Amino acid sequence: MKNLFVNILAIAVLALLTVDANAQIRTPQPSPASKLTQTVGLTEVTIEYSRPSAKGRAIFGTDGIVPFETMWRTGANAATKLTFSDDVKINGQSLKKGSYAIFTKPGAGQWDVMLFNYDTPSAGGYGDKKPVISFSTTPVMLPNMVETFTIGVNNITNTTADIDIAWEKTSIKLPLEVEFDSRVMADIERAMAGPGPNEYAAAANYYMDNDKDLNKAIEWIQKANAENPRYWNMRTESLILAKAGKYADAVKAAEKSKMLAKEAGDDNYVRMNDKSIAEWKAKMPAVPATPATPAKQSNKKKGSSK
Repeated sequence: MKNLFVNILAIAVLALLTVDANAQIRTPQPSPASKLTQTVGLTEVTIEYSRPSAKGRAIFGTDGIVPFETMWRTGANAATKLTFSDDVKINGQSLKKGSYAIFTKPGAGQWDVMLFNYDTPSAGGYGDKKPVISFSTTPVMLPNMVETFTIGVNNITNTTADIDIAWEKTSIKLPLEVEFDSRVMADIERAMAGPGPNEYAAAANYYMDNDKDLNKAIEWIQKANAENPRYWNMRTESLILAKAGKYADAVKAAEKSKMLAKEAGDDNYVRMNDKSIAEWKAKMPAVPATPATPAKQSNKKKGSSK
């Protein structure tokens, strides 16, 4: 009987806890959290921040919710966090890989930007600290309203990007630079100690795309294609040969790529190869016509006989 009572009590407590959990009310956050991860070159850029909306309010200025010449967390709630997986440069200034809290001081004609070593989510924890880097930038007036505060990574190349910060009709850019060539070259050097077709192809692609030794790129891609040619690698071989000015060889490689692509049912590669073949054939020097060989004259005189 005692065990029965204990069991009934346990079930009742569990039921009460379940009811209490189910009774919690969830509502949307006024400044929802956001996390953006973007790869630039080989560097991973992660931005964690909260996104307030204007909701009809003035944003920047004397009557705005972000007064001029006042240090701002550049977002809402916790301090906005920027994380870089490798060493980078922001506005030409070097930053070690790691996490940083970004603060700004908006102004009518100039914004001050400050990045601190990130050690607390509390926005109030950075006021007396020295920033790792700081610089000024000129805000840009936008033609259209940005209702919700936004940070994005745009205009991406292998080595650069812009970290754009925008709200209301104001935007600033943080120019970002990354470095990757030394890492790729080190990887290539390690891979070439015992390369296979994939390593040869990757190294050849990199040399072509980054204007390095094309003869070495041709050597590697031809090794990749020697045993088991794939149409995408044959396509790469044709592109490297064409870049080296070897159009006749490029056409031969493109024709083989086209044939293999047809067999695989990849019409896109067939079209790309057709276009390249026509383009490269037009660049090939015209082959001069071979002059006709004159007919040999008989040594016998007309009417003579032996």
